[in-house]
Amino acid sequence: MTIEALRLSRLQPLRRIAGAIALVMCGWLAVIVALTFGSAPGKSMAIVGSPAEALAVIARANGRVLAANNYVTFARSDDSDFVARLYAAGALLVLDAEQAGGCSGLPPVSASSLRAIGSAQGAARRQAPRSNPA
Repeated sequence: MTIEALRLSRLQPLRRIAGAIALVMCGWLAVIVALTFGSAPGKSMAIVGSPAEALAVIARANGRVLAANNYVTFARSDDSDFVARLYAAGALLVLDAEQAGGCSGLPPVSASSLRAIGSAQGAARRQAPRSNPA
């Protein structure tokens, strides 16, 4: 067996693993995109792409812009076919922002608020009665 054949035989399992991972990721993305079409009216959507293009797409789809950054723009509409209109207007990728953990409509949580919540939970645990195992 030559060195080249040995090296190729070692790469074969890695190629199969990489192919399987790519297949799973593409399948997962297809399911997520398909589920956005069944979203209830009034939910926040994340439009992936440049802000200028996303703003134009949202305007053509009669949506309201909630927030925007360099790669994702959040929008909302009360119409049931909002996702379909976004794609028809030229959106590259539309995801349900609330399921993805973004744009829930709640105010952002600061680090000091998180510390206060953590210390309150810790105090509640210390005050909770402990049961004696029999």
